[in-house]
This record gives sequence, structure tokens and C-alpha cells, in this order.
Amino acid sequence: MSVAPSHLTNSPVLAAGTGHSSSGSSPTFSPLYQQIKALITRSLQSGEWKPGELIPSEVELAARYKVSQGTVRKAIDELSAENLVVRRQGKGTFVATHHEARAQFRFLRLMPDTGEPHPAENRVIEVKRLRAPAEVARLLDLRAGDSVIFIKRVQSFDGVPIILDELWLPGLLFKGLTTERLVEYKGPMYGLFETEFGTRMIRATERIRAVAADEAVAGLLGVASGTPLLSVERVSYTYGDKPVEVRRGLYHTENHHYQNELG
Repeated sequence: MSVAPSHLTNSPVLAAGTGHSSSGSSPTFSPLYQQIKALITRSLQSGEWKPGELIPSEVELAARYKVSQGTVRKAIDELSAENLVVRRQGKGTFVATHHEARAQFRFLRLMPDTGEPHPAENRVIEVKRLRAPAEVARLLDLRAGDSVIFIKRVQSFDGVPIILDELWLPGLLFKGLTTERLVEYKGPMYGLFETEFGTRMIRATERIRAVAADEAVAGLLGVASGTPLLSVERVSYTYGDKPVEVRRGLYHTENHHYQNELG
């Protein structure tokens, strides 16, 4: 059942959308702070507070939801850990945005072996609308043959091609996305998706494997055919765990490495 703010209590109640399973097991209970987290997330999803904007203070949110400030703080702690909001000392809590440098490197884990990471230069090879291949449709939770936008681009660092990206996006969600728009936009691609298409990437799953560059890929990356590359296959999700991007990146790692933080 859905829990309205005025009905919240300090004792755990059924979380929204949960109940008895078909096996007859006990219902799943949700602590109060988790309910507050869900309500704040709903406001983020609806656009009540836009990316980059300051959200109400913990005191204001506590009054709004009729709960203690500590309960709100715990909810915001989790939202911050999930990179949905950003706390800034002495300024308050802001909706996370892909326009921040930290957000860009959260989704691009390829780091130079020496020196500091910096944004890539993008060369868009093609953007076209096509019917979703069966596997892409499955990953995007679409029907086979539904419209998708396909993007192919090369990302370079200091003039050296390093990444060949292929992306598939739901055609309905990204209607109007063209080669011209991608070329003229100078910020991060996820920033464009957020600002102009109202789609914010919340999390992603990745599968990584080693592959060898075929002739076409080798030509685009300026390497010899058969060069070892890192293949990173990603599905990105927005609010509500809705898949909104399938991406395959081929990384040339001669002078770069894939870096992840565990724990």
C-alpha cells in the first residue's frame, strides 16, 4: 500500500508496493526513514527539485513529513551514499547533477596511468533511429522492433582515441536527439540527457571482458588489428529502476586502466 506523509508513524509499516508473497511468507516491513527516503526520491523523480537545486533543509523536511530530524537525516544519508543528493558543508543538500565533474568520473572509470583524469574529447560518428535488436530490447525492457536511438562515437584524451562507444536509447524517451545536437553540446552526454530529455542516470551495471580489436574497430581507434581491448557492456537505470541506456564501450588500455572502489 502507498503511505501518505500524514499517516507515517514511528513504528515500521508495510513499505509501498509490498505485501504477502504467493508462498504465504510474512510481508516485508520498511523502517520509517526508508519511507521518508522513498517520498524524497519521489519528489526528485517528479522534478519538484531539479538537478543542481538546493532541497529543503532537514528541519523543513521533518516538518513536512511530520517526523523527527534524525529520521530525515538518516534518509538523506542513504540518498547521499547513492549519489542522488550531494551535501555541501555550510550550504545544504543539493540534487546531484551530471554536470559536476565528480558525477562524470563516477560513470567513466577509465583513468590515465599518469596525471589527473580529465573530460574526453568526443567525435560523433553516427546517430540514427532504428528498430531495437532483440537483445537491446530485452535489456531496455522494450518490445523487439520498438524504436531506439543508436549512437556511435570515439572518445579521445589529449588527441589520442581511447574509447569506441556504441549506445542504444529508447526512441520515445529521446525523441529529437540528433547528431547536430550531440556535436554542438559541449558538456557530458549524461548532462545533455538530464537537461534536455529529463532523464537522469542513477545507477548502472557493467560486464567487463577482454576482446581483440577487429579491423573496423582498429581503424577507429588507430591501433593494429588484434590489439587487446577492454569491453565494458553497461545498462544504465533512472529512477524506479527503469533501464534507459545500453552501452558497449571498447577501451584501449595501453596507457589507461579501469579503476573501481570496493567497500
